[in-house]
Amino acid sequence: MRQNLARRAALVDAAIEVLAREGARGLTFRAVDAEAAVPGGTASNYFAGRDDLLTQAGGRIYERLRPDDATLAAMSGGPATRARLVELVREVVERVTAFRTGYLALLELRLEATRRPALRAVLTERVREDVEANVRRHLDAGLPGDGDAVRMIYLATNWVVVERLTLPGVFPAEDAGALLGALVERLLPADTA
Repeated sequence: MRQNLARRAALVDAAIEVLAREGARGLTFRAVDAEAAVPGGTASNYFAGRDDLLTQAGGRIYERLRPDDATLAAMSGGPATRARLVELVREVVERVTAFRTGYLALLELRLEATRRPALRAVLTERVREDVEANVRRHLDAGLPGDGDAVRMIYLATNWVVVERLTLPGVFPAEDAGALLGALVERLLPADTA
């Protein structure tokens, strides 16, 4: 297998675009080569097979969805209040929906993972790490609520993202933002003075 890391990353990013646009059934080496604008046969030199490409795409999506250090630092700042948590939840939803193709590709990969144990293992590990990192950051920041509250917010916000990306007319952005605020306010106790 080829080792040019920049080329491999470009091919995996192209695979994400193909997954989002064509679905898992449309993900072929030929489609990835065309999306990456590389000579035919290039992707097959970098990946052992389709399963390898799917698995690497799953890992790459999470790399790209993770906030950078500056974003993490900004998220840790500010008051540890329910209102601040509402802001943070809205910011996360906006950041994730901004990577539209990545999230749509992730939905495709989740469906494909029901048939591919190796892909299921990679996605399970990545999602579990992401959830637990969110819980740790939340608790370390002293924000209101416990780990279960963070997990419930995670589950609810994921579906808000799905609605925003697939059926945006159901909950337009401003309605989704208001619902996220109501979720946090109903889930967590009021701030104490």
